[in-house]
Amino acid sequence: MKLTICPKCQSEEIIKSGIIKNRQRFKCKSCNYNFTVNKVGKEIDSYYVVKALQLYVEGISMREIERVLGVSHVSVSNWVKKYNIKAPEKFEYHPTYKVLSHSELVRFVEEGNNLSEAGLMITSLGDKYMVIRWERFR
Repeated sequence: MKLTICPKCQSEEIIKSGIIKNRQRFKCKSCNYNFTVNKVGKEIDSYYVVKALQLYVEGISMREIERVLGVSHVSVSNWVKKYNIKAPEKFEYHPTYKVLSHSELVRFVEEGNNLSEAGLMITSLGDKYMVIRWERFR
């Protein structure tokens, strides 16, 4: 059970004091302060936050990150602002990506033509792998 403490005096001497707007109200016996417990919202695992920011820095668009990771492009945008991530500059290279299983990844790397005249990055996505390849605009 999660222990509730008073946000004013940090005391653990707390009693229940009714319900307000479907939230439990508490009263501190030490300082007589009334408060409600902060609502715990849905929190996205930090793994996905880091992965989304990595993909963004690699030049993948926010909408593409949404499709690949299953997190909202708005969340990605909020994380970019929160962590002050700078957008990558546009060069004559552009990234393409594929999501592959382990056996597909092995076949992809074994084909020599996938590695020529391009940059390549492999990152894990749970039980799959994302291969990001940079090709020069032609």
